[in-house]
Amino acid sequence: MTTKSQKFIDSYLKKDLPDIKSGDLVKVYQKIKEGDKERVQVFEGRVIARKHGKGISATITVRRISGLIAVEKIFPIHLPSIEKIEILERGKVRRSKLYYLRDVEKKKTRLKRKEFVQPEIKEGSKKEEKEIKEEKQVVTEDEKSEKKE
Repeated sequence: MTTKSQKFIDSYLKKDLPDIKSGDLVKVYQKIKEGDKERVQVFEGRVIARKHGKGISATITVRRISGLIAVEKIFPIHLPSIEKIEILERGKVRRSKLYYLRDVEKKKTRLKRKEFVQPEIKEGSKKEEKEIKEEKQVVTEDEKSEKKE
C-alpha cells in the first residue's frame, strides 16, 4: 500500500541511474543557468561517499584534485539539474566511506582498478528483448546441429 507522498516522491526519482559505489571514477553532467543561457558543466572525480540510500534524498560526494587543490562536491543523485552520471572506471575498495583520501598524498590516493564493462543502454521494449533472446537460442541450436553432423 503506497501513500500519496510515496507516489509523489516516486514521480521524481530517476530510473536510468547507473549503480554508483564508493571508489568509482565518475563524470557528473550538471546543467548550469547563467542569466538566460544554459550550459552543461562536467565534474570528474572519485566518489568518496554515498549516503541516504536509494531514495529521493540520496547523495554522492565526489572529490577531484586539480593541481594541488582538492575540490569536493556533494550531488543529490535525483536532482533535476543533473543531466547524467557516467562511470569511467571502478575502484577496488574495502570501505564505503573513503574519507581517508583527504589526508593522504597524491600518489597514495590511487586505487586499484576493478574490471568494469559499461552496460549497453536498452531502448527497446520487452518484446524486442524476447526476440533477441530467441534469435540467440536459434543460433546456438543451429551450432549444436552443425556439431552433431
